[in-house]
Amino acid sequence: MTASSHTARAHSFNAAAAQYAANRPSYPPALFDLIEDLAGRPLAGARVADIGAGTGIATALLAARGANVVAVEPGEGMASEFRRAHPLIPVVRGSGNALPLADGSADLLTYAQAWHWTDTTRSVPEALRVLRPGGSLALWWNTSALDVPWIDAQTARIGRRFGADTVVDRKGSGLRTALADPSGRLEFTHRRVRWSRHVPVDTHLANIGSHSVFLVQGERSASAFLTEERGHLLAVFPDGIVEETYVVELLVATTPS
Repeated sequence: MTASSHTARAHSFNAAAAQYAANRPSYPPALFDLIEDLAGRPLAGARVADIGAGTGIATALLAARGANVVAVEPGEGMASEFRRAHPLIPVVRGSGNALPLADGSADLLTYAQAWHWTDTTRSVPEALRVLRPGGSLALWWNTSALDVPWIDAQTARIGRRFGADTVVDRKGSGLRTALADPSGRLEFTHRRVRWSRHVPVDTHLANIGSHSVFLVQGERSASAFLTEERGHLLAVFPDGIVEETYVVELLVATTPS
């Protein structure tokens, strides 16, 4: 992916914030249990900053666990949707490359579906600056379960049509861990959580349509693909209810005390 296409995809979510909020999957409770275990402290009472918070899917779950959480989001469209949905949770504009947070101010920094949009030469030092001694950095991604035949077939169709880069998901967590900090300054522990949800076919199509690879294509191209995809899905799920299966890839690193 070129720098210009990366930037375009990163900014594409702002025009689709409501679609993103309404249709993207959430995260299972077991994920937050693992974060607490690997970070060595409960979320309740922890000072947490959720970076690249988007519309607040993960932020709200962190707050529900009792964390004192602030959201950091670079996009105005996403931040506006966040404020509408979560008026009691503070959100500030900023990115992982330049955190608007004080030194040593956080027990935990979280990046849900967001670390890959950062420049690790900047975001790693920023994380180390903002975390207190013994604080933790948690990165996670809902990845498609490619061992499920219909999901693998759909992913292949997207790749053929749009040249979507699925190399990380196909090569697994080892590559994702290496990309998280190429400098090796952070030592990550990796865990996986498998989960699923059942949604109407229209929700599934709106979910995949909210991904950046679709958002940058233009409405005509994306709509044509999604119309074709409906036929493939109804052949597998004739009742119109799709079982989406995910594997959450979780990486947690803790700073020295």
